[in-house]
Amino acid sequence: MSAWRNVVLPLSITIVMFGSFARAAEPKVWHIIATKDQTFVVEGEKKPVITVKAGETVHLRITAEKAERVATDGTVHSFTVKEFASEGWNLRLKPGTEEYTLTAPNKPGEYWVQCMVPCGPGHAEQKMKLVVQP
Repeated sequence: MSAWRNVVLPLSITIVMFGSFARAAEPKVWHIIATKDQTFVVEGEKKPVITVKAGETVHLRITAEKAERVATDGTVHSFTVKEFASEGWNLRLKPGTEEYTLTAPNKPGEYWVQCMVPCGPGHAEQKMKLVVQP
């Protein structure tokens, strides 16, 4: 009987340790909608703003609604930060939902995210903020 206890005890410890690893925090995913009315909406936020830390990994789930106008490549909107376009912050959006993983800029500040695809009459006002904290 004592030999059986020696087998069960280590197994119990292994299960408890495994359970603690299973609770790792899921990364934040920002769900953004580029609407047919030429606006950006950030799910769960009153204003279209996302706040990230400098250099962190940023997970975006962007839904692009078909707009009044469509570019020749099928793009209906873009999600562009001009200052960081060369660092991947220039996403051309086709209708539907796509996921993107980017690296937040290293320079703290407030930046405009703009649509660079002429998508309709409100295109020039289709903006939102990206706030980068130190």
